[in-house]
Amino acid sequence: MVNTQVAYINRLCELVGSSDQLMAALRAVRSLGLSSWCIGAGVIRSLVWDSLHGFQEPSPVADIDVAYFDAGASLELDARLGNQLSSLLGGLDWEVTNQARVHEWLVNASGQAFPPLISLEDGLATWPEFATCVGVYLDAYDSLKVIAPYGLDDLFELRIRHNPRRVSVATFMDRVRSKRFDKRWPGVTICSP
Repeated sequence: MVNTQVAYINRLCELVGSSDQLMAALRAVRSLGLSSWCIGAGVIRSLVWDSLHGFQEPSPVADIDVAYFDAGASLELDARLGNQLSSLLGGLDWEVTNQARVHEWLVNASGQAFPPLISLEDGLATWPEFATCVGVYLDAYDSLKVIAPYGLDDLFELRIRHNPRRVSVATFMDRVRSKRFDKRWPGVTICSP
């Protein structure tokens, strides 16, 4: 099991390292000087699944999800960081989210109370599907690092499973329908919750 995870991490780093656009995005985010951050979710999932399906052209992604953790930052910082990233690397739609403040905007968006998250990894661990609970960052030495609170099995084994930590089954099913995972990547298995 450990050897499999190491192999998956190495493969993920190879894929990310071979993507000029993703590497440019990682360098742009690193230049912001955040202490705890990553690029994750759909852009990582799509990169891996495109490779596993042998696609020559990358699948379009709606945005580049940047997650960071800063308990002292205001909610407004997300928008400012997104604007900075757009200035540094235009042409990409940046979605910047401070995981330390997610519980605040979730109350505003859904009316439901959620406990504050305690770290960047804790934030990633709440994302809707286990295959999407993955982030990558570039350290000061240009080494790629992976954050995967549930490991990389679902990502590399083309499996979509509901993560019940934050989203309901209904929300998960809506995402499955709207994102059309199995249509975009025919080898994907969608596991019923």
